[in-house]
Amino acid sequence: MTATVYAVANYKGGVGKTTIAMNLAAGLARRGDCVILDADPQGSATLWAQAAMPARFPVTVISAERDVAATLADSRARNAFIVVDCPPATDAVQTQAALANAAVLLIPVLPSPMDLWAAARIETMVGTACERNPRLQARIVVNQLEARNALTHALGGALAELSVPALQNGLYRRAAYRTAALEGASVYDIGARGRQAAAEVDAVIEEVMRL
Repeated sequence: MTATVYAVANYKGGVGKTTIAMNLAAGLARRGDCVILDADPQGSATLWAQAAMPARFPVTVISAERDVAATLADSRARNAFIVVDCPPATDAVQTQAALANAAVLLIPVLPSPMDLWAAARIETMVGTACERNPRLQARIVVNQLEARNALTHALGGALAELSVPALQNGLYRRAAYRTAALEGASVYDIGARGRQAAAEVDAVIEEVMRL
């Protein structure tokens, strides 16, 4: 068995990178063996999993900050899926190692003016990554959508002009994502409170698995 590697990365923090990585992995684990590699020196994924008391987070989180490539190589044979939570810096050695080995790069973007103005930097990030790994499939995933927010609609227009495709499915701003993080769980594990969020994550997974 050779694992499919999903890297979740952006050149900036605060876009929900770890939230997406953790819930993506929880959803993938329902489809096959999955592991999360925490490549971010801040260790957010590790701290999230450690908050899961007395229950356990449904996916094992492995610290990979020191050597992403070696940890990936060690994890490939035992898993169907590997999700790498990268640092908020595309030039970090951890991010570079993850993108060199990934099949899919997911780039979280918020419906905010800052993300609209900086969207062109995503093209540069993806272009550099694909030069080193031509097989890499990069997709933008919009996070914290709000149905009636004018910026959400403006973001759609801005993303349509980029060479990097955006997923048709995204994640909405829901308390369930924050609740799951506080409880060290995924949105799949908090019952009815997480049902809508889990459906969103499943839609993202199904779309990504068709790439």
